[in-house]
Amino acid sequence: MNQPNQTVLTEFILMGITDRPKLQAPVFGLFLIIYVISVVGNLGMIILTKVDSRLQTPMYFFLRHLAFIDLGYSTAVGPKMLVNFIANQNTIPYNGCATQLAFFILFIISELFILSAMAYDRYVAICHPLLYTVVMSQKVCWVLVAVPYVYSAFLSLIITIKIFMSSFCDHNVIRHFYCDNLPLLTLLCSSTHDIELIILIFSAFNLVSSLLIVLVSYILILMAILSMNSAQGRHKAFSTCGSHMTVVIVLYATLFFMYVQPKSSHSFDTDKIASVFYILIIPMLNPMIYSLRNKEVKGALRRIWKNLKCANIDIPQRYCGFGSSPPQ
Repeated sequence: MNQPNQTVLTEFILMGITDRPKLQAPVFGLFLIIYVISVVGNLGMIILTKVDSRLQTPMYFFLRHLAFIDLGYSTAVGPKMLVNFIANQNTIPYNGCATQLAFFILFIISELFILSAMAYDRYVAICHPLLYTVVMSQKVCWVLVAVPYVYSAFLSLIITIKIFMSSFCDHNVIRHFYCDNLPLLTLLCSSTHDIELIILIFSAFNLVSSLLIVLVSYILILMAILSMNSAQGRHKAFSTCGSHMTVVIVLYATLFFMYVQPKSSHSFDTDKIASVFYILIIPMLNPMIYSLRNKEVKGALRRIWKNLKCANIDIPQRYCGFGSSPPQ
């Protein structure tokens, strides 16, 4: 039987986001600003939830890991994408492509289950407040983040190894702006049935199981809120969940747009648009959503800003280092 020519590839060519020269500079500038805001916002959230003593609760523990994940998958793709805007040829080394794919899969799957863990945390806090510190112990919190990381790393390695251990044809142009699994599958000479089946099964499991945890948690939360007699209590409960619900809706709407659309209307151009949204826009929005809608985060930012001002004008620490509260 005649088989397509196989070759040993050393690099891939990424088609990029746009092939219009006039759009390269403005799109580069826009995405650079978005990426910088994303890095600053997520690094700031990580540092803030680590150093502020009032943010040492399970909710902010999960938020810190969410910020780390957002920073991870945006950085796995963002810098190379920006370099390709100003490069003469949008190439990526063979090993670099495999590394980018592995880290992207690792972080995007981890995000789904960290959001599920955050939903469960809100369920325990609202529905079982007296047991909250017992149920959401430090050990449980670490298990709820460690399991998604280990599972995501395992699945990432399986998919990446299966793809890059297969035979590539002599065509090395990826119809995307980063190394994603679906565009890479179109370059394989060997059968892709097994890999496609693995991706389909695990993608469905990851989306459905994580979303089911979120939905069940919020249905129980909603029932508990509606049974509250105090309007102030209901408002407080809704406000603690509002930021997380916004993040969940934005992420899952984007992912379902990509993976649940009819095959006849599926195209790599729509994938590019959706990918830009969840690789760059969502990591930029998440710190903003949690900062603007959260009084505790805004309070921590004010305390740090006040401490910085005090340090700059040499005011003794005892007069300004504790915000509005006296030292304990």
